[in-house]
Amino acid sequence: MRQLLQIMQRLRDPQHGCPWDRAQDERSLSRYTLEEAYELVDALECGDVAARRDELGDLLFQVVFLAQLGAERGEYDFEAVARGIADKLVRRHPHVFAADDDPRDQNDWEAIKAAERAARGERGLLDGIPRAAPALLRAAKVGKRAAQVGFDWNDAEGVYAKIAEELNEVQQAQRSGEASACEEEIGDLLLAVTSLARHLHVDPETALRRAVDKFQTRFTAMETQVREQGSTLEGHSAEQLDALWRQAKKACADPEQGL
Repeated sequence: MRQLLQIMQRLRDPQHGCPWDRAQDERSLSRYTLEEAYELVDALECGDVAARRDELGDLLFQVVFLAQLGAERGEYDFEAVARGIADKLVRRHPHVFAADDDPRDQNDWEAIKAAERAARGERGLLDGIPRAAPALLRAAKVGKRAAQVGFDWNDAEGVYAKIAEELNEVQQAQRSGEASACEEEIGDLLLAVTSLARHLHVDPETALRRAVDKFQTRFTAMETQVREQGSTLEGHSAEQLDALWRQAKKACADPEQGL
């Protein structure tokens, strides 16, 4: 860790550092930090141990880089960042770190987080949820916070009814021909679906990512099949594409196919 911090300081050295590293700031690093986080998620889900290690290192470097920028302005350094998260973990786990006779337990988690938000001046229940977060993740967080005060359906059946209502409004917006109305109603429908995911104890971000992975695998199998026949998907009828899709689903579900 000390070596990594020293390398970062050298890269940012005004006279002998790297021109690219010296030119970066928090705004430019935001994109790279997101990219590295996504690449780490891919590595975690693919099961490649070497890739996990490498991507963890890449993400750690982004943390070190951002901490170095703070240190150069005299605001915070890596040690302060590490100390801050250590203190937070202890504070949020009184059932682990508190004295044996302390009555608090892990159910204090949300109360502790609420106190932290209040200390930062965040008075609203939905304050502190980053607008830059992926929309699906942000929707899930907003819904979960609102549910804490009872602003929620009693059970999943109520959400099913809401989804049906929103789907009907999407169809009405489509018939109106107004693009802005379609966008608004599609957004309402997606928001309702995230509420259903919460009631079913499903993480919508993970569910959608895996659904897209499944679709991509099957679609690639379709392409491979027609390519081996010396053809392409272009020019196939809807009925032919549907037949290819059914074959791809069957092949991808069969481990002996290797897909």
